[in-house]
Amino acid sequence: MGNVYCAQNITAYFIYELNESHHFVNNMSIQNLLSTVDNKWQQTFGHSAFNEIVYVKEEGYIVKEVFEEYKAHGTNHIALPATEYYLQYGSFQLIERTYAVPNFTQEEVELVQSALTQYRERLFLQAS
Repeated sequence: MGNVYCAQNITAYFIYELNESHHFVNNMSIQNLLSTVDNKWQQTFGHSAFNEIVYVKEEGYIVKEVFEEYKAHGTNHIALPATEYYLQYGSFQLIERTYAVPNFTQEEVELVQSALTQYRERLFLQAS
């Protein structure tokens, strides 16, 4: 059975992976990837990949928290994941850091990587 993650953490994984392989990523491509992963996750594990509510609108599939976080980028490339604020127990210093990448199981990594492979293939076909 697959785990349930925060969509922001899965998004951070996408951004790091796509930037590392020098592929374009923007807010709408993130939404598309989240949709693909969520569909595959539901087919494989029988539940959603993340705990946020998903909205299906005319524009397509939207995870509102992620969409709102990256909408300032518009259609531009996103180089780093969004930041979150963290207060360590016993500390008085608020730390701003990028969202962490989930600790996926091997089966989950394969599923997410297959979604990234599909995305890269679509980019290649659009460029051809």
